Amino acid sequence: MHYNFDELISRRGTNSVKWDSAQDPEVLPMWVADMDFRVAPAITEALERRVRHGVFGYTRVPDEYYQAVISWFGRRHGWQGIRKEWMLYTSGVVPALSVIIKAFTRPGDKVLIQTPVYNCFFSSIRNNGCEVVYNHLVFDGKTYHIDFDDFEAKVADPDVKLFILCNPHNPAGRVWTRGELQRMGDICLRHGVLVVADEIHCELVQPGHVYTPFASLSDSFLHNSVTCNSPTKAFNMAGLQIANIICADEERLQKIDRAININEVCDVNPFGVLALMAAYNESEDWLDQLNAYLAGNYRYMAGYCREHLSGFPIAELEGTYLVWMDCSALHLSSEELEHELMAEAHLWLNAGTMYGPDGEGFMRWNIACPQSRLAEGLERFRKYVEMKGVR
Repeated sequence: MHYNFDELISRRGTNSVKWDSAQDPEVLPMWVADMDFRVAPAITEALERRVRHGVFGYTRVPDEYYQAVISWFGRRHGWQGIRKEWMLYTSGVVPALSVIIKAFTRPGDKVLIQTPVYNCFFSSIRNNGCEVVYNHLVFDGKTYHIDFDDFEAKVADPDVKLFILCNPHNPAGRVWTRGELQRMGDICLRHGVLVVADEIHCELVQPGHVYTPFASLSDSFLHNSVTCNSPTKAFNMAGLQIANIICADEERLQKIDRAININEVCDVNPFGVLALMAAYNESEDWLDQLNAYLAGNYRYMAGYCREHLSGFPIAELEGTYLVWMDCSALHLSSEELEHELMAEAHLWLNAGTMYGPDGEGFMRWNIACPQSRLAEGLERFRKYVEMKGVR
């Protein structure tokens, strides 16, 4: 079946965070990470059947749910042997991260992250009374690299209890290689630091790159890690709020389960459960076509920037649908640029400093939209920078 990702779907008036948050209806939103595409038909059909039933009480999670996850990661990503007994469901990856931090730290402990990185890492760490420790990723003008000397120095600090790995990485766009994951995992094992892998973007990978589940690399990594994943990012159903925590260590899993109940994020809704099963069991061809379309969008943006915005290099995109642009040529702070773009270009991008101080001078673009809409956003940006006398 062919899916039409070029279709322009109006989302205004649906209480969309992305589309209905701006005061100005002329603003084109290319910021928050959800997509402007319809979900796979199997997901819609599963939800329609449930809606027609008309009763929406508390839901139980059936064995078929766990089997869908186990089968998906086995056949799609080569992660064999996941067991139902290792899995805990919850309402989202951010709540999952928060309960994991609660389970394995005390106030005052340190948690390591690699910046620039997803903004909710900072709040989840600080909300649990912990201190953020930075391993600053190194940008070479094209892509990001890990400073492994600094990484090991930070991990060796006895107060660092957890390392939150973003794989693939938002907003740097990296899909970490097996070698990079192996090296990070070995360092964490050597110093007794638990790896918490946020792998929500795992399905969104550009051609030529391969996502590797961290826990699949070895038995020792499996037992020194906790994985958070969800179909919501790749299948565009974040509002349905469903995610999973996978932990093979029974004692650690019990601590996480206790923290889930303390934080009262132990219940999920029937629509999320059904949507996950429909996504993993019936929507793989939709996902393959989506990734091909996103690759085309990225090629379009890269070509446009080479021709019209040579002073605004973008990081090479390996995974996610979030493009990281160096806007330092404008000599504005990222927050100032976000506000000016909204006011003068009617374009909403994310300020890079949302992802930590290493994001200063950068902006994050969401290219998960029909290509005509992406073209419009790029045109608005080009006209704005030309007005500023910069190209």
